[in-house]
Amino acid sequence: MTTAQAAATTAPTRNPIHLVDTAEIPGGGQLQLLRCLDEYSIQYGTEELMGSEVRHSEQALATLTCERLGNREATILIGGLGMGFTLGATLAASPPGATIVVAELVPKVLEWAQGPLAHLFGACLDDPRVTVELADVHDVIDAADGRFDAILLDVDNGPDGLIQLANDRLYCNWGLRAAFAALRPGGILAVWSAYPDDAFVLRLEKAGFAVEEVHIQCPVQPERGINPLWFATRPA
Repeated sequence: MTTAQAAATTAPTRNPIHLVDTAEIPGGGQLQLLRCLDEYSIQYGTEELMGSEVRHSEQALATLTCERLGNREATILIGGLGMGFTLGATLAASPPGATIVVAELVPKVLEWAQGPLAHLFGACLDDPRVTVELADVHDVIDAADGRFDAILLDVDNGPDGLIQLANDRLYCNWGLRAAFAALRPGGILAVWSAYPDDAFVLRLEKAGFAVEEVHIQCPVQPERGINPLWFATRPA
């Protein structure tokens, strides 16, 4: 047996990755839903936006926000359906009288939630507390005028417009002022990120928020690194 044959014999076999579906993003770009065995991934180009295997930080974004709100019957806006982890954790941590609005830009993502990803969403979309609006989360924020007790943003890989350049308006100075105005006094803007961003913290503070940064590490795959979560509170 040659060296090359021996290497081929001992090399681990990779499980095949299947393209389940694609979704056109309004304004340009495309999402891909991929499956490998029982795990799913949503990708934008070569960037994985979310995977079904690791969900701890998306859940922490919701759980830690609800802890800070207390047991009030809050009105909460979630940016994007994703794979339902943030929505599910919000429902689990919210009282029966809460109102949860999910703004989803891509209609096909809602179809995935009701189809190939339905096992991840469970009964979340049937919960009477939940309303899904097929809309740009920025537009929902801009029209809110003190409507929300919390806004949860996990629509990019951090505070920049990765999916859409237009998403930059969520994180710029005037976008943060719009989020401030959309929150009730004592309300929280919670933002998920794959990386630290000191300049974003400064913009939050400039917009009038009191900012708390929490670092979340994957309990089962520490090599994935740290996810910063920002909890920016509008002063009461």
